[in-house]
Amino acid sequence: MFKKYLYGIPLFVLAFAILSVSVMRSTAVSYVFATPLSSPTAVLNKVTEIDYELPFPGKVLPDSMFWVFKVMRDKLWYGLSFSHLKKAELALLFSDKRLGAAKILFEKKKPDIALSTLSKSERYVEIATNEEDRARKEGVDTSKFLEKMTVAALKHRQVIEEEILPISPEDAKPEVIRLENYSKNAYKTSRDALYSKGRSVPINPFDRP
Repeated sequence: MFKKYLYGIPLFVLAFAILSVSVMRSTAVSYVFATPLSSPTAVLNKVTEIDYELPFPGKVLPDSMFWVFKVMRDKLWYGLSFSHLKKAELALLFSDKRLGAAKILFEKKKPDIALSTLSKSERYVEIATNEEDRARKEGVDTSKFLEKMTVAALKHRQVIEEEILPISPEDAKPEVIRLENYSKNAYKTSRDALYSKGRSVPINPFDRP
């Protein structure tokens, strides 16, 4: 009898993952743009390089028919992690990978799905920040993650402002700029948390006069 229930657990988890992906796909924000992509020559002057390396997004991107399987994997991975700090780390990883994927999709002249991917990326930034806050309130030392989060937020802002925004369609730019607020808020939240711990904080080159 015990083995029967044991064998049923993976099936239940798989069914739950498929249901989660289906709900996510049905509620996902979609974008349609009519204007052509901006010329890459309009790139803004770069600020100081942010010392943070984004992970490789993988060969399977959101424009692939196999993307749903990567989403299922991420959902399972996240759902089976019970530590708030671990969830924060995973959310940041998912965010970083989707940021890289969004940039590639913009370069491939697929702005609709690219912006949708960027939206998911930045929402994962917010999830990471919220999970870190929960972990910290439980007494977990999140200092190292906060340090990583501040630099990651700056990197996201750099990529969005300097690499994605210049090649976005004109009618997509307002939404790209709005999505950047997630990283701005993440930096401020993590910065303040580090200050409260008496820790040093990476300088924000974007707010220099």
